[in-house]
Amino acid sequence: MARVRTSDHSSDLSVARRGRAAGARGRDPRVTPTEISLAKPWIAQALLQLTNQAALRRLLGVARSNDVALDVADRIVALMPDAAVSVVGRWTIEVETCVGDAADLDRFAKVLAGAVAEPFDLDGENHPVDLAIGVAAGPPGLINDVRLAEEVEDALNQSRHEHGPVVRDLSMLDPMVDVMALKRDLTHAIDRGEMFLQYQPKVHVRRQEVASAEALVRWRHPVRGLILPSDFIPLAESTRDIDRLTLWTIEQVIADQQRLRAEGQDIPIFVNISGQLLSNAKFVKRACEIVSASDVSLGFEITETSVIRDPVSAIANLNVFADHGIAIAIDDYGAGLSSLAYLKQLPARELKIDKMFVLQLTSSNRDPLIVRSTIDLAHALEMEVTAEGVETPAALALLSVMGCDMIQGYLISRPLEIDAFCHYMRDHKDAALVDSARATFRAGAFRRVA
Repeated sequence: MARVRTSDHSSDLSVARRGRAAGARGRDPRVTPTEISLAKPWIAQALLQLTNQAALRRLLGVARSNDVALDVADRIVALMPDAAVSVVGRWTIEVETCVGDAADLDRFAKVLAGAVAEPFDLDGENHPVDLAIGVAAGPPGLINDVRLAEEVEDALNQSRHEHGPVVRDLSMLDPMVDVMALKRDLTHAIDRGEMFLQYQPKVHVRRQEVASAEALVRWRHPVRGLILPSDFIPLAESTRDIDRLTLWTIEQVIADQQRLRAEGQDIPIFVNISGQLLSNAKFVKRACEIVSASDVSLGFEITETSVIRDPVSAIANLNVFADHGIAIAIDDYGAGLSSLAYLKQLPARELKIDKMFVLQLTSSNRDPLIVRSTIDLAHALEMEVTAEGVETPAALALLSVMGCDMIQGYLISRPLEIDAFCHYMRDHKDAALVDSARATFRAGAFRRVA
C-alpha cells in the first residue's frame, strides 16, 4: 500500500512547495501516481485544507490536532492506493494522480469529497473535519507544472469562499489566457479605463414599454481584446477586487442614468451584486452612501445561492439596501438551490426566471409547468416576474399568456453600450413586438405548446 509523505509542520504552503520542488523530499516510488498513459494522459492535482482547525484544536489539543491532516491522508490512501498523497503543511494535503478525461476528473473529485464527508475517529471519538478542496487537471501539452500548481492553489482559495469543492478542467480554458496574468492585469483595469458597461433592456409585457435595464460589466483588454465576465468575475472575487469593481459599476450606472434622464428616459437600472459582497459591511455602507447621494432609481440583482451561503448577513444587508430605496431582484431563479424559507424573507420586488427554463419553453413539456408555477408563486409573494433568455416570438407569446410581467433577451435587444442604448430608448419598437406576439398566439400558431 502507498505511504503518506509528510513535510515539516508549516502553515506556509508555498514554502512547502518550494522545498519539494528543490528536491528536499524525493518522491517515494510507492506513492508515485499511476504513470501517464494513452488511457490516462492528464495529470490531476488536488489540495485539501482543513477549515475548522481552530475547533479541532480546542477539542483535541494542539499536538493531536496537528496530526489530523495525517488521518485525512490515510483515508485518502485507503481509497486511492495508486495516488501520490502528501501532507504539505500542518493543515494541507496534496493528492496527485492521472485521469483519462473530464468525466474521470469529476469522479476523482467526487471520491475525494466522499472520502472526507464522514466524521473521523480521532482518539475514540467521532469528529467532523471540514475541508476546502481545490482540484485541477489538464493534458500535458496544454499545461505545465507551474500552471497546474497555480490553478489548483487558486481553486483551493475559491473553495474556501464558496464552501464547496472547486474543480477546474484546464482543457476547457483558452490556452492564450493566462489566469495569473489576468489577475495582475485586472487590478489595474479600472484605473486604465479598460472596463465598460453594456445595458440590456427589460420590457414590461402589459405596458409594452421598457421598464428597466440590467447593467453588464465588460473588460476590453488592450492585448487580449474582449474578455467575458465568466472569465474575469471569478478572478475579481478571488483577488478581492470585486468590491472595487462593483462600486465603480454603481457610480458609472448613476452617471449613465443621468444622461438618459437628460434625454427624457428615466428608468431603473439593476447592477449585479456578488454573493461575496452581501456579508461585506464596508461595501454595504459605501454602496448605500453612493446611491443615497444620487437621485436615480437603482436596483441590485442577487442570486438565490448567494443568500443561502450566509443567510443571516445576506438578509440583513438586503434589508439595509431596501431601506435606502434600492430595489432588489432575485436573479437566475431555479438555477441554484431554491429555498422558499429564504425567499419569503427577502425584501425583493422582482424574481428573474433563469434562462435555461425559458430557452426550452416551447419545446419542452416540463419547462412551461415550472415557469407557470414560478410566476404564480412570485405573484403570491407580491413580486413581478422577469423571464431571461427570451429569443423567439413563440416564447414571448407563451410568457405573455402565462402572465409574466417582464421579458429580457436577444429577441428584444442584445446588450448595448450607452450610446447605442440611448438610441434604442429613443426608437425602440417593443410595443409592436409584444402586440405581434400576442396576435400570433391567439391565431393558434402555438397550440401544440399550450
